[in-house]
Amino acid sequence: MVRELNLGGIERDVTKIALNIDRLRFEPHVASYSAHGLRHEELRRADVPVLHLPLKSLMSKAAVIAARHFWSYIRKHEIRLVHAYDPIATFAVPLAHIFHVPVVLSSQLGSRILLDGRTHLQLRWTDRMVDAVVVNCEAMRSHLVDDENVPCSRIELCYNGVDTRDFFPLQEPKPEPISGASLVIGTICVLRPEKALGVLQEAFARIRHLHPTMKLLIVGSGPELPRLQENSRRLGLDNSCIFLPATQQVAKFLRAMDVFVSCSSSEAFSNSILEAMACGCCVVASRVGGTPELIEDEDRGLLFAAGNADELAQKLLRLFQDSTLRKKLGARAAEFAANKLNIEIAVQRTMEIYETLLYRKKAL
Repeated sequence: MVRELNLGGIERDVTKIALNIDRLRFEPHVASYSAHGLRHEELRRADVPVLHLPLKSLMSKAAVIAARHFWSYIRKHEIRLVHAYDPIATFAVPLAHIFHVPVVLSSQLGSRILLDGRTHLQLRWTDRMVDAVVVNCEAMRSHLVDDENVPCSRIELCYNGVDTRDFFPLQEPKPEPISGASLVIGTICVLRPEKALGVLQEAFARIRHLHPTMKLLIVGSGPELPRLQENSRRLGLDNSCIFLPATQQVAKFLRAMDVFVSCSSSEAFSNSILEAMACGCCVVASRVGGTPELIEDEDRGLLFAAGNADELAQKLLRLFQDSTLRKKLGARAAEFAANKLNIEIAVQRTMEIYETLLYRKKAL
């Protein structure tokens, strides 16, 4: 169960698991507050049933109606395992517990520091109800144990996986509007405050004089767009910083980037970084959350201190001056992503977690 089915990383994770899980072992169903968007269409085309539970507030009549609909659906389809992702656990976990679903799990795929106080407290309450909390990196495991007092024995680790049928290195002409760029530094993400893209703009502004056709490409949509556009004008980047809206052609634009940058102030195990690695990008990323697990500094990319535009600029300068290093880091990243973090490994691990808990509850 997930909040919506559009472009976010969590929605992508849920969809990838539902599409790739072994149908001889599991019959996937996906429930969401919002039954539209890119991921909904992918699920529909693959004949994965989607339960629409239109809900905006837990303190509403709609919540009661949604709960009844949820209960009816669980009974009708004999659901034996409910897996709720991040904040939607505050709705799904208590109900699944009340409805005596044999196995109930939640997933924590981002720091709870980013949540409002009420949701944070509600998730702590659900931690006591679930059979396990699934995390996507060791950093999230530590966060739950150290900051949220979740017993380590109740936490299961399953790294994100990348679909290498879509994300792989490929030499192809750079698309418009960056076809004439000598070097493309870029990022693809939802434009939210925690992505700290102003740091990337500041760092780029300090090196753009190195070549007149160097470009900064920011692909994504979100509430930060107006502020970032104004920041671009303030830094004199009008002709160098290109904004493109969120797109389904993620791999195409990743392959057009010579250097992919993640500046996040808070991150778990970034799908964007993983996909960039799989496409052979040279990645520079802030040293937060699970990112050091993805990028071993100086081996599969370069790390810098979050918020430090000076250090990021130094890393970008180094990569601009050393194309051999850029290519070496990109090649190692692609190999690591393909061999260690592919979607098949993630799906297999997910099924192992499900089957272990179902057997433990004698529900298989």
